[in-house]
Amino acid sequence: MTADGNAPHADKGTPHEIVRELFSRFGESPFVLQNTVDRVPTLWVDQSRLGEVLRYLKNTISRPFKMLYDLTAVDERLRKNRFGLPAADFTVVYQLLSIERNADIRLKVALTGDYPSLPSIVGIYQNANWYEREVWDLFGITFNGHPNLQRIMLPRTWQGHPLRKEYPARATEFDPFALTVAKQDMEQEALRFNPEEWGMKRGTAEEDFMFLNLGPNHPSAHGAFRLVLQLDGEEIVDCVPDIGYHHRGAEKMGERQSWHTFIPYTDRIDYLGGVMNNLPYILAVEKLAGIEVPDRVKTIRIMLCEFFRITSHLLYYGTYCQDVGAMSPVFFMFVDRQKAYDVIEAITGFRMHPAWFRIGGVAHDLPQGWDRLVRDFVEYLPKRLDEYQKAALENSILKMRSRGVAKYNTADALEWGVTGPGLRATGSDFDLRKARPYSGYENFDFEVPTATGGDVYDRCVVRVEEMRQSIRIIKQCLENMPAGPYKADHPLTCPPPKERTLQDIETLITHFLGVSWGPVMPAGESSQMIEATKGINSYHLISDGSTMSYRTHIRTPSFAHLQQIPSVIKGAMIPDLIAYIASIDFVMADVDR
Repeated sequence: MTADGNAPHADKGTPHEIVRELFSRFGESPFVLQNTVDRVPTLWVDQSRLGEVLRYLKNTISRPFKMLYDLTAVDERLRKNRFGLPAADFTVVYQLLSIERNADIRLKVALTGDYPSLPSIVGIYQNANWYEREVWDLFGITFNGHPNLQRIMLPRTWQGHPLRKEYPARATEFDPFALTVAKQDMEQEALRFNPEEWGMKRGTAEEDFMFLNLGPNHPSAHGAFRLVLQLDGEEIVDCVPDIGYHHRGAEKMGERQSWHTFIPYTDRIDYLGGVMNNLPYILAVEKLAGIEVPDRVKTIRIMLCEFFRITSHLLYYGTYCQDVGAMSPVFFMFVDRQKAYDVIEAITGFRMHPAWFRIGGVAHDLPQGWDRLVRDFVEYLPKRLDEYQKAALENSILKMRSRGVAKYNTADALEWGVTGPGLRATGSDFDLRKARPYSGYENFDFEVPTATGGDVYDRCVVRVEEMRQSIRIIKQCLENMPAGPYKADHPLTCPPPKERTLQDIETLITHFLGVSWGPVMPAGESSQMIEATKGINSYHLISDGSTMSYRTHIRTPSFAHLQQIPSVIKGAMIPDLIAYIASIDFVMADVDR
């Protein structure tokens, strides 16, 4: 069976290889094939068959889908343009990734009722734990058999499930907030850690365990992040990561902002990634609109993204050294980071949060003299990296504190959804810029750094070499910047070129509507992955033919990386946990959204 999940631009050709394999194994009757703009093979499956399909994809099929890349949900109740898809009040969406195939598959389960339920898949993919908790927290969908289904983004005392369509999107729709003494006491009591809830014992016949709160406000926690440690002396018996202290409802905001005005919100997800946060969102929107941007736009976007990869990695490098005991490097690296921001500010007008990419292009063309600033920086930084190599990576104390600490292999990384440098430090060379080039990366010559140890030290080594490769990419942008416009000539480009608004009435009208109401995107479904600073970041967008998104889902790498912590750190000492946290390179806004 097939259904057109998108009216325009959908791929309605021969079914994808993985779809043919599933049809061959299970027959066509359990599935409904959906065509999508992003051309990710998408199949609706009955929840009674979901478990066996997932087990087949993970454990039986050749070149299996070892990673549960994402799991989310959609409230379908107000959606008008469904194009013959299965009837549903809610949809749970599973996206799997196969490194061997360099391919994805998206499975959907249609649910009916106000508060539906379906079986948990934690027994198949361990990292489904947090994703299912998040879906229950924000949608009210129950996963039967989940080991501990409770809120993860919101406080335990929270009422309602915010990503349901009946839940208000604006603060003005709520009563004024008041915090009484009684309510404050109740909130504090809700934060009390109960070991039995997490399957932990308070002690043995011979000794008692100590439970230690690391965070949520602690310099080594790198943000508002809480880890509750079960300790036998200084040895970590087990731990529970506790997130949500930085949750701001970014996905809910996507439902009330126009396609254009949501761009600045993307900057605040991984707030160290700058315009790199804009890119997956912009590319997903451009797929919906059918916009092909000029080569100059692609190259400018790549150049700015690599600048932000360098600024993010420099901050990581300095704080990593600081967490394992070296104080000096962080000061020098922040100086170099500011030099990069000087170039970014000269080009975009802002430093950390430029919100500079636009639907169909960038905000304005490169300014006069940009090439000199860029050249000066890419000639300056390599010498500094050589100095840091001697001061940090070749420092015997740093090596002793980080080599062999918090090791995991490629199989573990895939099980927990680890991507980016954390995956490449285990020996896998999977990098989307090479594996699935986007925005013109296929035109650039660069290497994908890898290591083999999969420990704290190797995760740093990979990022340092990534900075060198970013310099290499930026040099190619500098030397081969294409001529041409900085925006696409397309009616949904927002805003349209200002200089044309005084030449013809159609452009003037489009400009007015695009800026005041926002562009109207064709109904459909689209997504885009990119190789962000901390791993793979993606946006999954559903348009219902409106000026706003019907569903905006943000898959961030840091969310997956923090869930992995207990599996890696059990049996280690507290100082090793601090080194491990430093090596992950996460931002809590990237986790909590």
